[in-house]
Amino acid sequence: MDVQTTGVTYEKVDTAYFEKRGLKRYAGVASLWALGVGAVISGHFSGWNLGLGSGGWGGMFIAAVLIAIMYLGLTFSIAEMSPALPHTGAAYSFARTAMGPWGGFITGLCENVEYVITPAVVVFFIGSYLGSIFGTPPEFQPVYWVFGYVVFVGLNVVGVELSFRVTLVVTLLALACLVAFWVSAFPVMDFSRWALNIAADGTQLPDGNGPFLPHGIGGALAAMPFAVWLFLAIEQLPLAAEESVDPRRDMPRGIILGILTLIVSAFMILWLNSSVPNGSFALATSGEPLLDGFRAIYGSGLAKVLALIAVIGLIASFHTIIYAQGRQIYSLSRAGYFPRWLSITHGTRKTPHVAMLAGAIVALALMLVVWFSVGAERGSAIIGGTLLNMAVFGAMLSYIMQALSCILLKTRHAHIERPYKSPFGIAGAALTVIIAVVTLGFQLADPTYRAGVIGVAIWFALGIVYFAIAGRHKLVLSPEEEFALTKGEAEYRTY
Repeated sequence: MDVQTTGVTYEKVDTAYFEKRGLKRYAGVASLWALGVGAVISGHFSGWNLGLGSGGWGGMFIAAVLIAIMYLGLTFSIAEMSPALPHTGAAYSFARTAMGPWGGFITGLCENVEYVITPAVVVFFIGSYLGSIFGTPPEFQPVYWVFGYVVFVGLNVVGVELSFRVTLVVTLLALACLVAFWVSAFPVMDFSRWALNIAADGTQLPDGNGPFLPHGIGGALAAMPFAVWLFLAIEQLPLAAEESVDPRRDMPRGIILGILTLIVSAFMILWLNSSVPNGSFALATSGEPLLDGFRAIYGSGLAKVLALIAVIGLIASFHTIIYAQGRQIYSLSRAGYFPRWLSITHGTRKTPHVAMLAGAIVALALMLVVWFSVGAERGSAIIGGTLLNMAVFGAMLSYIMQALSCILLKTRHAHIERPYKSPFGIAGAALTVIIAVVTLGFQLADPTYRAGVIGVAIWFALGIVYFAIAGRHKLVLSPEEEFALTKGEAEYRTY
C-alpha cells in the first residue's frame, strides 16, 4: 500500500529496510563542538584573507561583523530546530516539515553541493601544501588527493567512535596552532603600520597608517563572500542528530559553543595576522596567510615545519566535512530522494560507508577530469576557484532555505515542541536571509563566482530532473518524512 501526498508517493518498506540503515549513538557536547569547529577551522588558516583586497582591513572587519551576525542568526535558528526535529536530515529535514517534499529536496540539493565539493577543494589545498613540503612535481598532486580520501574516508568508515575522537584531536591541534600564532604575533604586531597599509587606489603604503576603508563601504560589502570562509560549514552539526546521545540537550549546546569559539578565533586571526610584517597588502593575494604570518615572525628557515602546522587545520576540516557528506547523502537516500542503496550502512560498524564512498568518488572524479583535461595550471585555478565558489554558492542558498524554514516553523507549526528557543526569534532568522541575499548578490557580481554558479545550476538541473521523473515516486517514511507527515501536514490520502 502506497501513500500519496502533495505530488509524491511513499512506498511501503519493512523493518529490514531500516535495520540495514542503522546508526550508532555516541556524540556528546564535546564531540559536537569539535565537529562544528573542525569543519570551519581551515577557513582561519586561508581563504578569508582575499577579502582584504576588496575592502582593506576595515572593509574586511565590517564584512566579518555582518557575516558573524548572519551566522549567529543561522546557528541559533538551527539550535532551535535541531532538537525539535532531531533527525540526520538536518537542513533537508527542517525544510521538509516547513515547505513540503520539494522544499526539502531543493534544500538538500543545496547542501549536497556544499558537502561534496568542499572536501575536494580542501584536499586540493592539502596536496598543494604537501607538494611544497616534500618537493614533489605538480603532476604528483592527484596522488595526494587519492591518498587523502582513502585515509579519511577509511577513518570515518571504521566507526563513529573513532571518527569523533579523530575530530576532537585534530580540532584541538588546529586551535592550538592558531593560539600559538596569536601569542607569537603580540610582541611584533603593529596594527597601524601593517594592517592599514592599503591605499585608496589599491597600492601599498610602505609606512602604513592608511585609511580604515580604502575602498569605502562598497569594498566592505564586496568582502562579504570572503568573510564567509571564517564560518562556513558550522551548520553541518545537526547532521549528527541521530548519533548524538541526547540531541535535545546537547545539540543546542554544541552548536552555540561552536559558533562562539569561531567568532573569537575569526576576529583574533583577522586582527593579528594582518598586524605582523608585510600586513594586509601582502595577505590580500596570499594562498597561505597563516604560514606567511609565521614566516614574518620566525623567518623562512622553519618554512616546512610551519607548513605542516598549517596542514593540520586543513585536515581538521577535511575529516569533519567527509563525515557530514556521508550523513547528508545517507539521509536523502534513506528517504528515497536519492537512490536508496546509497543509505545502506556497514553491517557491524553502523556507518554510512556507501554514501561516503559515493561522495568521495564523485568529487575525485570531478577533480581528475578537470586536472587531466585542461592541465595542471588551469586545473588548479578551476579546482581552487570555480569548485570552491560552487560550494559557497550552494551553502548560501541553503542558509536562506534554513532561515526561511525556521520562520515558517514558528508561524505555521508553533505546536511542535521546542526544547530550546532562539533568543533572536524570527528577527534573527530574517536577518540571516537578508545578509545571505546581499552576499549572494556580491558573489554574482564577481566573474570568478559566476562560473561556479553555472556549475551549481547544472548540479541542480540533474537532481531536479531525477526527482521529478523518478525520485518523488520512491519516497520512504524515514524519520524525517514521518515527522513531517504527522506534525507538519494536516492530512494525506492513502491508496
